[in-house]
Amino acid sequence: MKIENQQVLITGASGGIGRAFSEMCAREKAHLHLVIRRKNDSLKEDLLKLGAASITIWERDLAKREEVEALLNDLKDQRIDILFNNAGMLTGGLLEEQPLDDIYQMLQVNLNSLIHLTRGLIPGMVKRKSGKIINNSSVSAIMHFPCASTYAASKAAVAAFTNCLEIELKDSGVSTLLLITPGVKTRMYDEIKPLYGKNLETPDEHISPEKYALMIRDCIHRDESVLLPSLLTPTGAGLRIAKYINPLFKYGVSKKFGR
Repeated sequence: MKIENQQVLITGASGGIGRAFSEMCAREKAHLHLVIRRKNDSLKEDLLKLGAASITIWERDLAKREEVEALLNDLKDQRIDILFNNAGMLTGGLLEEQPLDDIYQMLQVNLNSLIHLTRGLIPGMVKRKSGKIINNSSVSAIMHFPCASTYAASKAAVAAFTNCLEIELKDSGVSTLLLITPGVKTRMYDEIKPLYGKNLETPDEHISPEKYALMIRDCIHRDESVLLPSLLTPTGAGLRIAKYINPLFKYGVSKKFGR
C-alpha cells in the first residue's frame, strides 16, 4: 500500500514513535490527522516543512472515553485510509505496588481507546473497500516479564484483537499490521528502568524511533501483516524462545528478578 496522498490518522503523534512516523508520512506526502493530548505549537509547521500534503491536529485525551467518542464524531465525514493506533502508557513494578488509577488509565489508553477508534473507523474503510489498521503492540505481548504484568496484559490483548480482526477483514480490502515493538528509545522506554529496575534487571537494547518508523513504512509498502524484531537481535531471539521454548524463557528471566 502506498502512503503518498493517503489520509493517515496517528494517535500519540507528538513524540516518540508517533512523531517519527508522522515525519516519515510527511516526507511521503501524506495528509496527516494527528491526535495529541497537549497543544504543540511547532508540530504542524515542522511537518509541513517536511512535505506533508495537509495537517489536521486533534487535541484529545484518549484516557477519557467521551473524548474518543468526540474524536470519532469529528471524523464522521472524513475519509481515513490508514489508522495508526500508537498512543500508549507504561505501567510496571510489583502488581500490589502499582497504583490502581494508573492501571485503569493505561488500559483505557493502550486497549480500550484503540478498540473504540478501530470500531468507529472500520465501517468507512469496508465501504470503500480500502484501508489499513496499524496497532502498536509490544514484545511484552509474548515475552512475559515480571513487573510488566498489567502492561503486558494490555499489549497481549492488542495482539489478540489485531489477529482476530485480520481474519474478520479477509477479502474486504482492509488489512491490518501488528507491531510487535522492541525497545525503541522514547520517553516511555526511559520509564522502564525506574518502574522495573528495583526488582528486575532490565535490558539496554534499543533502536531509534526514526529507524522503527522506516521499518513500519516498509511493511506498509509490502502489505505485511506483522512486524517482528529481527531474529539477529537479542530481543528477536528472546522473543522466539519465549514463544516456542517458554520454560527456558521463564527460567532465564527468573534469574534476573527478585523481590
